[in-house]
Amino acid sequence: MQDFETLKRSIESTRDLESVVRTMKTLAAVSIRQYEQAVDSLEDYSDTVYCGLEMVLSKSLSDSRLPDGPASGTIGMILFGSDQGMCGQFNEQLETYAEEYFTATDLVRRKQAWMIVGSRMRGKALDSGHEVDFDFSLPGSATGIAPLVSEMLAKIDQWRHQRRLSEIYIFYNQRESASTYKPHVVQLLPVDPTKFHRKDQGPSTSRSLPLYTMSRTTLLSRLIQQYLFVSLFRACAESMAGENASRIASMQAAERNIKERLMNLQAEFNQRRQTAITEELLDVVTGFEALKDAE
Repeated sequence: MQDFETLKRSIESTRDLESVVRTMKTLAAVSIRQYEQAVDSLEDYSDTVYCGLEMVLSKSLSDSRLPDGPASGTIGMILFGSDQGMCGQFNEQLETYAEEYFTATDLVRRKQAWMIVGSRMRGKALDSGHEVDFDFSLPGSATGIAPLVSEMLAKIDQWRHQRRLSEIYIFYNQRESASTYKPHVVQLLPVDPTKFHRKDQGPSTSRSLPLYTMSRTTLLSRLIQQYLFVSLFRACAESMAGENASRIASMQAAERNIKERLMNLQAEFNQRRQTAITEELLDVVTGFEALKDAE
C-alpha cells in the first residue's frame, strides 16, 4: 500500500511539473513578441541612418575604416548568449560557430579578443580557454536593451584602442521560427560602404539631391555611432528572441517527456489498483468458500 501511495504522489508531482513547463513556454512566446516589436520599431530609424551613410559615403570610401586600427591587428569577437538556463544548446552552438567561423580563411591565424553578453556564455567561453575582456548581463526586458548598448559602445571604443582591433564581428543566434534559431554573424567594423547602397529601394522620389551643411567628418562620425548602436541593438533583440525560441523548443521536448512519463505512471497506477482490487475480491471469495465449506 505504501508503494501505491508513493505512485499517487509521483503522478501529482509530474502534473505540477507539466503545469510549470506549460507556463514557461507561454512566457517565452510572449517574450519573443516584445523583442520582435523592439526590432520592428528600429527599422525606420535604421533606414534613416543608412540613408545618411549612403549620402556621406557616396563620394569617398576613404573614411570607412577604423581611423587608427592596424591592417592586420586583433579581431574583436562580440558574442550574445544567455543569462538564464533551460534554453538547450543555445550558448554551445553559438560558441562553436564563432570558433569555427574563421577556420577556412587566413584570419584563423589572427589573435582574437572576446566581449561577451550573457553570464552563461561567459562561462562557456572561459571553459574553452578564451580570455574575456568585457562581459555584460542581459536586460530583463526590451526596455533595457538601449542602456545596455550604450554601455557596450563606451567599452568598445576603449576596447579597440587597448587591443588595437582591426575588425569587430558580432555573433548571435537569430530566430527563424517559433522554436528554431540559427547562428548569425555581422561585421561591425570596419564599416562596409557597399551595404548602404540600397538598390532594391529603386530611384529616389525626391526632386533634389541630398545635401548636408555640417562638417563631413563630424557627420560621418555621428552616423557611424548611430550605425553601431542600431547594429548592436538589433543583434541583442534578435538574440533574446532566439533564446526564447530555444526555450520553447526545450519546453516542448520536456512536455513530451512529461506526458510520456504521466502515461507510464498512470498505466502502472491503474495496474496496481486493479491488482489490489483483484486481491480483495479473491480474499472475499476465499472467505465465502471457507464459510460455505464450514456449514
